[in-house]
Amino acid sequence: MITPQDLFLQRRKFLALGVGAMVSPLLIDELMAQTPYGKPLDYLKDSNTSLKPTRESDATSYNNFYEFGFGKDDPKAKSGSFHPTSWKIQISGEVQNPMSIELSDLLKSVKLQERIYRMRCVEAWSMIIPWVGFELRELIALVKPNSKAKYVKFTTLYDPNVFPMQKSLFSGIDFPYVEGLRLDEASNPLTLLAVGMYGKPLLPQNGAPIRLVVPWKYGFKYIKSIEKIEFTSTQPLSTWEKQNPREYGFYGNVDPQTPHPRWSQASERVIGERGRKPTLYLNGYEKEVGYLYEGMDRSKLY
Repeated sequence: MITPQDLFLQRRKFLALGVGAMVSPLLIDELMAQTPYGKPLDYLKDSNTSLKPTRESDATSYNNFYEFGFGKDDPKAKSGSFHPTSWKIQISGEVQNPMSIELSDLLKSVKLQERIYRMRCVEAWSMIIPWVGFELRELIALVKPNSKAKYVKFTTLYDPNVFPMQKSLFSGIDFPYVEGLRLDEASNPLTLLAVGMYGKPLLPQNGAPIRLVVPWKYGFKYIKSIEKIEFTSTQPLSTWEKQNPREYGFYGNVDPQTPHPRWSQASERVIGERGRKPTLYLNGYEKEVGYLYEGMDRSKLY
């Protein structure tokens, strides 16, 4: 059961009045499951965009989260027992300040803001999502990578009791899920660690409580439920690159001129709309990130 936001705000009013005992333990558990950090998200709203977001009902019910299954409705249908009311992230590797930090504490050190981004799936469908998160470079500044750090490796929580496909013999995926970025990609202002969508904390099916958002890359790079972040000197092996290197590479950059081996990437189906539209190079963010790939072979950036 997901508790409506108005009930959650009502609970905060009870606590402010000193009558928290009026709220049942069960209701408190449900409220905390909806908002893991004990309060509504407080963020700077994005007011400088012309992008119209996808309907929230579509964005929270049509998902890829393979730890819950391969169907688009599996994440919502099978994530009911996943309630990350507290969350610790391990940050290690080539950094001056390695740490193990509660997400609630990390959020006190960063600035949450809304970013409305295009999101393009490698399967040739797309959405527009109003994310709430913080720039990954804020975390990078906290841990201070040393001169050996060239890449950032991200790892999803491994817990088969929460993620049923992690214990399935038929998943065909070597869990836990791993993704990576070059350090300069991770340091770009567009790169977010998101903790919310549509002004609310992330739901389990959308990668609660924290996920990566890199808007110029395909969605398989947007690793969910991140538990570990490691700064490395060598390029990490991403899950889909390891799973099927013929079809998936490390970069995952959106490029209409570079087809997937089994389908064209020249156009996309926009969820919630009719028809298709042309796909934009780097998903429309070439001006902001194109310099990262100057002189590189575009066909090798996927």
